[in-house]
Amino acid sequence: MRGENAIITGGARGIGESIARLLAKMGAAVIIWDVLEDQAKAAAAAIAKDIGVKTLGSAVDVTKAASVDTALDAAMKEFGKIDILVNNAGVTRDGLLIRMKEEDWDLVLAINLKGVWICTKAVGKVMLKARKGAIVNIASVVGVMGNAGQANYSASKAGVIGLTKTSAREFAQRGVRVNAVAPGYIRTAMTDKLSDEQRGRLRNMIPMGDLGTPDDVADAVAFLASDAAKYITGQTLNIDGGMVM
Repeated sequence: MRGENAIITGGARGIGESIARLLAKMGAAVIIWDVLEDQAKAAAAAIAKDIGVKTLGSAVDVTKAASVDTALDAAMKEFGKIDILVNNAGVTRDGLLIRMKEEDWDLVLAINLKGVWICTKAVGKVMLKARKGAIVNIASVVGVMGNAGQANYSASKAGVIGLTKTSAREFAQRGVRVNAVAPGYIRTAMTDKLSDEQRGRLRNMIPMGDLGTPDDVADAVAFLASDAAKYITGQTLNIDGGMVM
């Protein structure tokens, strides 16, 4: 990926940061977009220091087209082109459907689905003009199978999968590929807070018997973003230890 430039939304921490670090290790310059400006800049600076690639951290609200356009203009002035977009920014606001607040539904759909559409539309124009690019969307296995207590999240991620397929069809003739990965249960700060009993129940749902790691997701994203996947588009790759088959 040397000579390539990658945007990672929600790239300041967690899975997004793991993706940014792996792409940087593969030689790409990385542009981290996150709603938290201090964390975006800090993550970008840390990657530049640790790995030695060019980086940029920007405050971006993916639900606002003007915010995305401003950040994209800055990235284009600094880097000249965008080769990879990873739509990773996302949130959860869990609750049973009957009790779910309208604002929790709206927030999750705005960030997880509308944000992917806004970023794909903006960065896609740059890629289509260049006739080259790879977009990887972070979906979820609950967007494939559903999950009680996550009506908003599962609907948003199912929407991401549908958006992935449609944008892949629209962009293919211009040399731009669009794929998705659908993580299952991944070790994060949230799952680290679970009790041993809760983690045990999760493991029992996974044929491979353990939770995944952010690096497992990053490896799949890097593959789909690379030339090794140059004949793959419109696909969703489950990263879930066999939960969905």
